[in-house]
Amino acid sequence: MNSTHTLVLKRRYGALGTNGSLSYQGKHICYTIELPDKNNIPRLSCIPEGRYKLEKKRYPKNGEQIGIPNVLGREAILIHPANNAMKELLGCIAPVTTLTGEGIGTDSRKALHELKALVYALWEMEGEVFLLIRT
Repeated sequence: MNSTHTLVLKRRYGALGTNGSLSYQGKHICYTIELPDKNNIPRLSCIPEGRYKLEKKRYPKNGEQIGIPNVLGREAILIHPANNAMKELLGCIAPVTTLTGEGIGTDSRKALHELKALVYALWEMEGEVFLLIRT
């Protein structure tokens, strides 16, 4: 039986980065950091708000990652570790354990590990996992 699961990413926009809080069924999972909102300019902006279906993506360099396909005008958008959006991200979303500034956080690998555990468990139950991004 296919089931649908939705992760909700609530964003706060700043000049130096976009911070978010990611939850599932009302329960906080982690915080997120992204680039500032620059009208979806590839490699310089966070992706637009909306609902995206998450997929497993395998990359030679990074192994298996959570991918966000079908972002208008963008490609290879992933959820991957980073602690500083301006230095380490090109449009992707990075989970972090704590937020320490606009687009800056700590313990990204730990947060990604927890997020992947949840998403992969939902996929293993034959579920479809969506990411809803909003303010």
